[in-house]
Amino acid sequence: MTTCLNAKLEEVRSAGKAFYVPSVVICGRTVVVTGKRIRMAQVKDEEVVEGVTVAAPETFIAKLKESELKADVFTFAQRPPEITPKYGYHLEWENWAVAPTTSFNEWWENRLPQETRKNVRRAARRGVIVKIVPLDDNFVRGVHRIYNETPVRGGRFFWHFGKDVETVKRGLTTYLDRSDFIGAYWNEELIGFIKIVYVDDIANLIHIISMNEHYDKRPMNALIAKAVELCQEKGISQLVYGRFVYGNNRQGSFVEFKRRNGFEQVKFPRYYVPLSLRGKVFVNLRLYRGLNGLIPEPFLQPLLRFRTWYCKAISTKSTLQRRNLPV
Repeated sequence: MTTCLNAKLEEVRSAGKAFYVPSVVICGRTVVVTGKRIRMAQVKDEEVVEGVTVAAPETFIAKLKESELKADVFTFAQRPPEITPKYGYHLEWENWAVAPTTSFNEWWENRLPQETRKNVRRAARRGVIVKIVPLDDNFVRGVHRIYNETPVRGGRFFWHFGKDVETVKRGLTTYLDRSDFIGAYWNEELIGFIKIVYVDDIANLIHIISMNEHYDKRPMNALIAKAVELCQEKGISQLVYGRFVYGNNRQGSFVEFKRRNGFEQVKFPRYYVPLSLRGKVFVNLRLYRGLNGLIPEPFLQPLLRFRTWYCKAISTKSTLQRRNLPV
């Protein structure tokens, strides 16, 4: 007799905001559905789930179909170190930015260009102190100050700008039992930080940010160096800094920053399993790539530059309006 798994609401975070979406628990994993036109099912917080995400896909997908969670597509990744495709589902190659961390000296001597090593030393010479810190009220207030320095970061509106202290604190408290925070301080003021979440023998760099005002002190380079050192001390084999390449944006400054800090691209398969006719069309047309992955890079770069200009223009206009100055 088939048992239908009941759906319930589960909190998820996207673009710096919290949402409640339908979910079910299948084989010990919480599966959530997001999207309106195409309902995409995925294991919640897949990037920080320990162990094999989906151990028996056929059984897992069969139970998903039997549940009350109405989805068009189910997606899951076969994470490193197993990067050779094991299943016959439609796949797309996903990628991570990975720095090996078993030896700090090897990373420092063989993976960093001379300029990056100079930047780490420059941070120390200019008074930046980098250390592991607890998630206390002082740290949260420092993060709040960093978040509210500017409304535009990386050429887009910054998700965390304008949040109050309590909202910032709630956002930092996920997976605290296997997390570390590294802070960069100048004159006892927090000017940058990293949040790391440990997943098996991998460290996921969930968030890294610093104040634009203190860019000349190179706190970002110092933070990454401390993260690699910490991983070596804990016996962690790899530090993962999100994706190395996002869509077709292969030449952006973000890619170059990761490369200059000793990260390299590691590819692995992500599977897309249609669960409905609509989902089948969606997968066959590869619409899951989004605009960033469908627009050719020569056309993408001008669009990204326009987005940067637009965000800065809107931000400047809003600032002038708040100050009652002519726009």
